[in-house]
Amino acid sequence: MLIDVRTYRVKPGTLKAHMDLYAQYGKAPQTKHLGTPLAYLKTETGDPNEYVHMWVYENAGDREAKRAAMWADPDWLAYTKRSAELGALVKQDNRLMVPVDFFDFTPPA
Repeated sequence: MLIDVRTYRVKPGTLKAHMDLYAQYGKAPQTKHLGTPLAYLKTETGDPNEYVHMWVYENAGDREAKRAAMWADPDWLAYTKRSAELGALVKQDNRLMVPVDFFDFTPPA
């Protein structure tokens, strides 16, 4: 199992507009290809301009295939164009992580 932990930072004052844009245009094509995220979170304490989402994959090949299909989807490309036009994103960090063996981890179905 592979967990893709993605942390994004947006310009101050743009988080709501960015989230609204994703909800309207990005969520459907992304979940169509990647499934339901393990988590999609905004900051409660700390940097109010950051949010995190986590996606679960069987392995690196599964991740690569699903993301390639997403990036071939015209609806996803239209969303990313709108996101670029909004200009809210400042930084993106991605980490691929695996569960430890001493805790049982079962992702939601």
